Amino acid sequence: MEWVKDKTSISPDAKVPIKSWCPELENDAMKQAAHLAAHPVIAAHVALMPDCHVGYGMPIGGVIACRNAVIPNAVGVDIGCGMGAVRTSITTEAVQEMSFIRKILDEVKKRVPVGEGVCHQSQQTWEGFARFEALVAANPPTWLGESGLNRDRKNLCTLGGGNHFIELQASTDNVLWLMLHSGSRNLGYRVANHYHKRAQKLNAQWHTELPSSDLAFLPADSEEGQAYIRDMNFALAYALENRKRMMSVFKEVLTENLPGIQLPQEINIHHNFAAIEHHYGQDLWVHRKGATSARSGEMGIIPGSMGSSSYIVRGRGNPDSFNSCSHGAGRRMGRTEASRRLTMEECNQAMEGIVFDRWHKEHGSARQRKQKGVEYDFGEAPQAYKNIDQVIKNELDLIEPLVKLRPLGVIKG
Repeated sequence: MEWVKDKTSISPDAKVPIKSWCPELENDAMKQAAHLAAHPVIAAHVALMPDCHVGYGMPIGGVIACRNAVIPNAVGVDIGCGMGAVRTSITTEAVQEMSFIRKILDEVKKRVPVGEGVCHQSQQTWEGFARFEALVAANPPTWLGESGLNRDRKNLCTLGGGNHFIELQASTDNVLWLMLHSGSRNLGYRVANHYHKRAQKLNAQWHTELPSSDLAFLPADSEEGQAYIRDMNFALAYALENRKRMMSVFKEVLTENLPGIQLPQEINIHHNFAAIEHHYGQDLWVHRKGATSARSGEMGIIPGSMGSSSYIVRGRGNPDSFNSCSHGAGRRMGRTEASRRLTMEECNQAMEGIVFDRWHKEHGSARQRKQKGVEYDFGEAPQAYKNIDQVIKNELDLIEPLVKLRPLGVIKG
């Protein structure tokens, strides 16, 4: 742990202290952490992971525990976003040629739609849809809708955009690994948005004093709270299935090109979720927003940027972090800031020796890009992220690093 702020040093309204594994916190993230410390349902303390940075309502890389309450924005809009990793039985000598790595990635992209808003042409089948529809048949939530379900069915087994990725990686002992990062796609966004607005309306009706309206909550035992928990768990299941299917495609492509390959180890984890857990002698709703569960002995994945190392880790079960750790390297620049500050030359240099699709044009027309002062999107460049090795160093009391990986080839959303 890097530092602790007693509640008296946070604000007059603070109810709990803040414990941080992040040495230096940006001002806006600190303000959000202070809002959490003053929240009426907060318990124990606020925990900030070493990759912590400003988010919407709550810092990304934050962990809180609530008494009989759930806060939709403390889970986030990409419910169930998480990581998958698979260790193979072969060494990286089998994929030394960059042309072969490019072939693998191109074949994956033919089967897995990549990019924001890009989906399959036809609906994908999954028994989870039928189970959920049966569960809510008597009173379907308004966020669901037939058009939304149609999109959800087409989005299953798709990567999405932003910081989502599919990578071939090499361990320090030159074993080949597969890794990917994605979540619940548009489904999780609709669930989060619906219940956040509902929580805001209810908190206003109850005249609840909140440190920020972005942190509106639902009592966990209320009708609305139970509905959010039900729908959040559906989004978690969807996200898990989404990663499973993409990883299945990745494994198929690899075995087709490398006959005889074995895949002895697989990990699939969330880092945006809430769950009822027992901490400090009581059952609490632990919210991990951009944070990973790290119970004692639990396997985890902490990725870096598209040009830096990632880690396979094992949790130490530290109660101060509510048995949690970071979910990645964490941003040090926003997307637009990175696109304004960074150059094509330095971004390409940071990706030297790694197969990737180069940099996309910034969204919008040429005129809009000119007005923003950017031409290309460098929001995912390695320089936009914190140093992953330092992040890992700052949380060695939370996790035990087991395997260090470096990227060989990257598919970005």
